[in-house]
Amino acid sequence: MKTKLRRLDSGAGLCLVGGNVSAVEVFAPAKLNLFLAVTGRRPDGFHDLVSVAAPLTIGDTLRAEPAAEFALACDDPAVPTDGSNLVLKAAQAFAAATGWTGAARFELRKTIPMGAGLGGGSSDAVAALRALNRLAGPAYALGPERLAAVAAQLGSDCPLFLADGPVAMRGRGERIEALPAAAAARLRGRRVLVFKPDFGIATPWAYGRLAAGAPGSYLPAEAAETRLAGWLANPAAPAEELLFNNMEPPAFAKFVALPVLLENLRRDFGLAPRMSGSGSACFALLGDDGAAAPIVAAVRAAWGPSAYAAEARLA
Repeated sequence: MKTKLRRLDSGAGLCLVGGNVSAVEVFAPAKLNLFLAVTGRRPDGFHDLVSVAAPLTIGDTLRAEPAAEFALACDDPAVPTDGSNLVLKAAQAFAAATGWTGAARFELRKTIPMGAGLGGGSSDAVAALRALNRLAGPAYALGPERLAAVAAQLGSDCPLFLADGPVAMRGRGERIEALPAAAAARLRGRRVLVFKPDFGIATPWAYGRLAAGAPGSYLPAEAAETRLAGWLANPAAPAEELLFNNMEPPAFAKFVALPVLLENLRRDFGLAPRMSGSGSACFALLGDDGAAAPIVAAVRAAWGPSAYAAEARLA
């Protein structure tokens, strides 16, 4: 008899057959960069940053079950399912880190749009690590520190998806610190509308444009830390006062549809919309009693009926 167990700590559902794990299903949340200050380019080619990121209640779902070899299927034909996908890279990294000789077949149900700055690929990779940590069994399971180290090898923003809440990110994104409880409480549960045009922005292009920009494109680390510390220290400061992203100017200079719509939303709805990460997805924090439908209508009037729009909450 098959029994399904729900693991609330990791968002993983386990199916057991005869006491053995036969399948694991993991939720892979999208994320928003509420505060993103890119402070400079490092000698290794990466960029240093100071950021506050929060997971969302919307995301992808990844199912894993034992198989003879690692394989991936996805319900979105635009998503590559070969070795270039971070899910399979995560699986290989898990096997290398643990010595596990098993394998799994993954099924990915996509909700997070690609090229959006919402962390979909990174979240899927961490979901794969979490799934394999269950599927491989206690003898091979990685503890929190080793799991974070493997996640950091896969991508700069992968470790944030292990935190299950709002975090401050530093370094190239691999240094993660949970926000103080009082500050996190100002973010958790906030209603948000996420919207994206039918084009994406490649992260390497965005950082390249930032590096090639005019002097002052980067926000010095001291200034970034001062801004963040000021918000953290003020218990009356709402989430809207935290919002910042110095990756917007290079994106807005090329993709003019982004700033035009955001300005219209400020004027017509009194919102404080921003771009998330390197884009092209944008977001606006909403009040609990305001209707989202007129805002969605404005987004699609500006960007066309194919524009992505989804309501969620900060987790």
